[in-house]
Amino acid sequence: MSDLFDYKKEMSELRFTEIQKKALAEAAASAARTPAKRRRPVFRTALIAAAMAAVLVVGSSAAGILPSPAEIFTPLFGGAAAQTEVIDKIGRPIGASDTDNGITITAEAIMGDQYNAVIVYTLTRDDGERFLPEGKGLDETYLMMGGYGGASWVKGGAHGGSWFVDEDPEDNQIQLVETASSNVAMTKGTANASFEDLQYWNAETEQAELLYPGKWKLRFEVDYEDCSVRLGGGEAFSQDGLNFTIDEISVSPIAVRAAYTADEAVVWSDAPSGRQSEEDARQSQRYLENVEVLLTKTDGTVLDLSNAGGSISPDYDTGISLCAKGQVLEEIIPLAELQSISVGGVVYEIPHN
Repeated sequence: MSDLFDYKKEMSELRFTEIQKKALAEAAASAARTPAKRRRPVFRTALIAAAMAAVLVVGSSAAGILPSPAEIFTPLFGGAAAQTEVIDKIGRPIGASDTDNGITITAEAIMGDQYNAVIVYTLTRDDGERFLPEGKGLDETYLMMGGYGGASWVKGGAHGGSWFVDEDPEDNQIQLVETASSNVAMTKGTANASFEDLQYWNAETEQAELLYPGKWKLRFEVDYEDCSVRLGGGEAFSQDGLNFTIDEISVSPIAVRAAYTADEAVVWSDAPSGRQSEEDARQSQRYLENVEVLLTKTDGTVLDLSNAGGSISPDYDTGISLCAKGQVLEEIIPLAELQSISVGGVVYEIPHN
């Protein structure tokens, strides 16, 4: 098993363990007590199973004038003038859509950098009726979809997340936001997205129940501008009995990524596919989770990104492990508002050219 996180790509349908059912039920109850428009669920992979796997499908393109990326991303990632300027520069409209059983899914827009991307989809009830039934708002339950997300052009080790947004519970639409991060460049390619059966989590029965059946397939080209800056190269730090060398750090207004090399080749256990043993979890912590990543803004705010997902690739011939971790930020932060990034205690100032 060369990539600890390959198990995230092997899910092909919704299945929940008893522990996951309990956690989802508790999360849904917590959601009802703490309303919010934007919510990221405990089990992100339940929203789009196997979001990083590749499929070959073809979808249709929506006709008419496409909404600008700023119209799509501003409500989700910030609407300040500087944030909108970033969106206008790096965002690209898409407009691909498919309809089944009275529900249309449209890939609205995409933005990203060399190693990260965000796609926003709109789900629409074609009859104009309220999309979510009474009592099934996002503050009361979690939605889930089977199939594959649109990050199918991503190669190499990849991870990501998905969540739903319902800005107006009374209208006939909701949005699905998908993020993808990879350890290889991903600014261009052909994305193939496939979705199946919108479901919701019933906290009372502790079961996933069908809301809208259907299968939706979309295909669209990915081509956006990378506005990240590159930092680092050769700096070292040590922790948990390992010596690390930083290869490259990438910072953009929407995401961060840190690539580094450990001086030992990680050895994984023979745990069944899709399961992580206690020993593998401990190794993952040593090589990935325990490596601190702190992003500091010019106003002094510090964002702790240490829990970002990533990949660990051992090279048994040379006795090293190539590691990379990163994630899409909660909001767009213009580079002029970023002061520094620290990886493993090594601090880099972010240039403002």
